[in-house]
Amino acid sequence: MRTSMKTAAKRMKQRSAGKPDIELGKRIRLRRVEMKISQAELGEKLGVSFQQVQKYEKGVNRVGAARLQQIASALDVPVTFFYDGDNKAREVESLLFLDSAFSLRLLRAYSKIKDQTVQRQLVSLMESIAANES
Repeated sequence: MRTSMKTAAKRMKQRSAGKPDIELGKRIRLRRVEMKISQAELGEKLGVSFQQVQKYEKGVNRVGAARLQQIASALDVPVTFFYDGDNKAREVESLLFLDSAFSLRLLRAYSKIKDQTVQRQLVSLMESIAANES
């Protein structure tokens, strides 16, 4: 009996989500937030609860191929958007910092500034602050 429990536990570990699942989840969240869709709204489109969407985004649960296709359709991107090797890979990587609501607020506010001189000054200020942090 003890051996069967160990075998079952081992199988569970093999099937648990890992780093690639976490990265995929971040990309799902990035696109969802970019489209201003809530977890509940995405869940409704997929026929799952918002808690399930949370689990996908955190990498707790793996996303199967069919589900990933549904997510891509719901978020209006090709499936390749979620993987490295795509032409958008660098763009996606550089946007992963948007994983926080504050970063999104900052970027949205910046994009509303029409004066390029003010934009340059703001970037210089941010770079100075960042340089002093390290």
